[in-house]
Amino acid sequence: MTDPAFPTLRTVVLDATDARALAEFYRNLLGYDYRPGDEVPPAGEDDPKGRDWLVLVDRSGAPRLAFQQVALLPRSTWPGTETPQQAHLDLTVPHERSLAEQHEQALRLGAQLLLDRSDDPQERLYVYADPEGHPFCIFVAAG
Repeated sequence: MTDPAFPTLRTVVLDATDARALAEFYRNLLGYDYRPGDEVPPAGEDDPKGRDWLVLVDRSGAPRLAFQQVALLPRSTWPGTETPQQAHLDLTVPHERSLAEQHEQALRLGAQLLLDRSDDPQERLYVYADPEGHPFCIFVAAG
């Protein structure tokens, strides 16, 4: 339930030099769908939405991630400090088997591994850069 005294977070927006490609990366990684009207057009057809703004929704239809086309996007140099990450996504899985499966899926989809803490007894996680360089984590968080 929303409280009218506070704004409601609707979605997280990621800049991208190829909004369609980044939307496809996260659609496949997270199992989301496009908002009606944002779907990939048939082969050979123009994709004006893919060069502007796209929204992914979860199974309930709620918007979760949006992608905004930009001309230039400096890649984060995290864990270096020259270009900070500024924001990152935390993604969780319920157990270690899922962590291993999602690690392989992220790499297959084009994520770049930045940090492997999968053997950390306190918090098993991987940190990646998505195809546009935005850092994100996948870690075990039961419940």
